[in-house]
Amino acid sequence: MTTEEKLRHFYEVSIESAKEEAAKAISQYRDSLEGELEKHKKEKKAASENQFKIESESAAREINKALSSEHLHIKRRLSKKHQELEEKLFQEIEEMLKAFLSGPEYADWLEDKVKRALKTAEGDQVEIYLSSGDEALAEELEKRTGIRPQLSQDSFLGGIRAVIPEKNILIDYTLLTALESEKENFNFDGGLKHE
Repeated sequence: MTTEEKLRHFYEVSIESAKEEAAKAISQYRDSLEGELEKHKKEKKAASENQFKIESESAAREINKALSSEHLHIKRRLSKKHQELEEKLFQEIEEMLKAFLSGPEYADWLEDKVKRALKTAEGDQVEIYLSSGDEALAEELEKRTGIRPQLSQDSFLGGIRAVIPEKNILIDYTLLTALESEKENFNFDGGLKHE
């Protein structure tokens, strides 16, 4: 082989070797880049999923907060309306009681309550007290029951109080006590069920 042939052969082998090394380096670099790209994609996907989860949880918290606030607002409005209706109801009841007090049935009702108190006393001394506003009915009750009721210093809307000293008993047939008891024990069972 001549020198020129040797040089050409060396040149071809060198070029071929350089091409193989370059192709190998490019392939390794491409594999490395693809690996980095996949790693970057996974990291970005994980970060995106994490960000989505954080934002979803934050949105859910905001929605729950808004719902809770609205629920509380509705409960307050409902409670206020309940209170208004309860007050209106008891105002109507008081008006009905006032109408009852001015009617003829009231004297019959008082007579019945005095007779009940006398029956409870079983012959013991009984002190009957009328509300201060019922002074006009005292004489009528005395005629009907045989007992002269005393006028109370307090106005208790109507009705009687009876005291049986020997038995240490107080009988309260006052409309004020009955009304206050109803107010205290009143349960508004109407409308929407909540809670």
